[in-house]
Amino acid sequence: MTQNTPDLPFNISDHHVWRPYTQMKTTPAALKVKSAQGVHIELEDGRRLIDGVSSWWTVCHGYRHPHIMQAVKAQMDRVPHVMLGGLTHAPAQTLAQRLAALAPGDLNHVFFCESGSVSVEIAMKIAMQSWINRGERGHTKFVCFKGGYHGDTLATMSVCDPEEGMHSLFAGGLQQQLVTALPRDESAREAFEALISTRRAEIAGIITEPLVQGAGGMKFHTPETLAYLRDVCDRFGLPLILDEIMTGFGRLGTMFACEKAGVIPDIMTVSKALTGGTLPLAAAIASSRLFADFWSDDAGAALMHGPTYMGNPAACAAANASIDLFEQEPRLEQVATIEALFAERLPEARDFPGIVDVRWQGAIGVLEFPAVPELEALKARFVDAGVWVRPFGNIIYLMPPYVITADELDVLITATLNVTRGWAKDHFV
Repeated sequence: MTQNTPDLPFNISDHHVWRPYTQMKTTPAALKVKSAQGVHIELEDGRRLIDGVSSWWTVCHGYRHPHIMQAVKAQMDRVPHVMLGGLTHAPAQTLAQRLAALAPGDLNHVFFCESGSVSVEIAMKIAMQSWINRGERGHTKFVCFKGGYHGDTLATMSVCDPEEGMHSLFAGGLQQQLVTALPRDESAREAFEALISTRRAEIAGIITEPLVQGAGGMKFHTPETLAYLRDVCDRFGLPLILDEIMTGFGRLGTMFACEKAGVIPDIMTVSKALTGGTLPLAAAIASSRLFADFWSDDAGAALMHGPTYMGNPAACAAANASIDLFEQEPRLEQVATIEALFAERLPEARDFPGIVDVRWQGAIGVLEFPAVPELEALKARFVDAGVWVRPFGNIIYLMPPYVITADELDVLITATLNVTRGWAKDHFV
């Protein structure tokens, strides 16, 4: 059957790739990448850019680290992929054991998938089904927080901020969750505990990003706030899910952000830097207590989930090699060096017109404004200055690869400050 293509207001051949978070009609054409090495992206026109955002926060060891590349190539020569249903393989088994050893407390059971959003969906399913398997139905809602972000799939959209996030368009089609303010002070904590006490019979769990709400605006909260959430979960018998997709693997200076608060979640999700920015892989890591809720002679008590490429051997090999580098090279010390340079240089921006806040933690630096007008023009200014910096919402932020040298970081920060200063004068004076 032949389908006639109607007259369209665009050239189809120019838009076969449907780009993320992009109004295809108005956004400038994407820059074409020729290669990448270390902290640099080389464009087809010959320009080299210092990557200031680690390619959506993934490339912690820099591009094409030889140890990871060799591990992936060797695995591709053996088994590039095999289904994890009924079969297993050494890369997945080794990685699961290593993640269990790295994760705090009794987070011993690793469920693999291909993307961070899906790992959060899996965590939510584990939390909900654990209640059902214990004979308690009705626990179908999650407590989540304003400013939070956990992914773009349907269930994860429901636990994002419904007003400030990018998903308000879909509000009518999403599960209504219990969205509230992070309990940062005593009055907020009173309201929070009242909510938990009143709705406890409906709650499947509490989910948050530890210490930094990432895509919601790089908003920081204290270890004390996270510890308080753990205490509330303990007192009310609720599982705590920590989304470490952005913060995991050293971004804040410890392997996982929850370590800064001495908090052990019941489920932790990881992705992004898990493979060092080479291949897609994610995981939901559950406690032994929750895993025990699925341990049964009843086949109906099993977790019925199984992404096709879960535990992909090549991706697991990349992740094992990435963990090797955390053991063999001074990654956390490098994050501390980045944090120190942010502390030295970024306060200069406090004198910029319109600036609302300047903050940093670990290898995250943030300049906050009331808004970021002419966003695409600002992004182009950064490219012209030789850096790949991608503002969003009302912030300009830096999250460079950990391996960036002091000189490279100086160039990145200087370019960011110079471009931002000029842009701020144009828009806020």
